[in-house]
Amino acid sequence: MAQTGEVPEGGGTVIVRGKLVLTQPEKGDYRAFSAVCTHAGCTVQEVEENIHCLCHGSEFDIATGEPVAGPATEPLERFDVTVDGTDITLDGPQDA
Repeated sequence: MAQTGEVPEGGGTVIVRGKLVLTQPEKGDYRAFSAVCTHAGCTVQEVEENIHCLCHGSEFDIATGEPVAGPATEPLERFDVTVDGTDITLDGPQDA
């Protein structure tokens, strides 16, 4: 799916082909979220300190996927990942 070197520490990257966002809130801690904004279904476009949806201005926390700025009120769906060396693979939705 991706390589660890593609995901900056304290930020992340959007994988458009898989509609996923990969983040690394802290060194070696990789997380995956749906790239589909929970407000209106747009694909989020960028990741800096937060995950940004430029359609309507929603922002999501890179560690939890929880909204930190609206209009979105629901978190991004989170997925489990496995890191093997430098390979990051998707396991599936995280159990609630």
